[in-house]
Amino acid sequence: MDSSAAAWNDIPVRDWLGQPVDCAACPHHALQAEGGCRPGHSCMQDAYARRIDRFFRTHPALAGGHLTHPYFEVRAIAARHAEIFLLPGLVNDPDETVRLQVALRIPQRWLSRMRSDPHREVRIRVAQRLAEAELPAMRADADYQVRETVARRLPAALLHTMTGDADAQVRREVARRLPMPALLRLADDPADVVRRVVAERLPLALLHLLEGDADVIVAHTVASRRSEEAAHG
Repeated sequence: MDSSAAAWNDIPVRDWLGQPVDCAACPHHALQAEGGCRPGHSCMQDAYARRIDRFFRTHPALAGGHLTHPYFEVRAIAARHAEIFLLPGLVNDPDETVRLQVALRIPQRWLSRMRSDPHREVRIRVAQRLAEAELPAMRADADYQVRETVARRLPAALLHTMTGDADAQVRREVARRLPMPALLRLADDPADVVRRVVAERLPLALLHLLEGDADVIVAHTVASRRSEEAAHG
């Protein structure tokens, strides 16, 4: 037995209420006789997520029947394996762990309904998958990491609408993709991390806009690029 398996077996076999697992009361108890499940290893009644996952990996067809289970881990793991047409019923699940799994798999026509999910991690996953045409609606999200994700995927023609974002990390992502001449808007950005990206991407003929920049990395990038131009000139 490897060390990871030993560690799993060290975790007590208890259900989500902290009680001993009762195989006789399980709706799938017949599987045990066939080797389809085993307490402490593969069991949907267990409180330990890895044992639940082992069960549904082996029996994905049973996942759809547990999407309303009272234990959030069972719902979340069942959502990972259930048929996708069943997932819209979990869009408003009370637990963010469940909604996160839903956001990773739900069809696009339902994903847009999760753009305003109350949990940032869920919204980040939504922004990673959402169709480009739907992304503009998330540009003003309250969380900077959601907006940063949007900036990585937003159509280039709309990136200029995020140059005034309040967070420097978001503006840096915008600067990495923003085409000219819109990139010029960020040449005098107050954040060093944004101007550093601009210094790397600005056309050589416009590098004078960053001449004498207070940030040593910006100044070094400008000098290096000019030296390379002179060497190849």
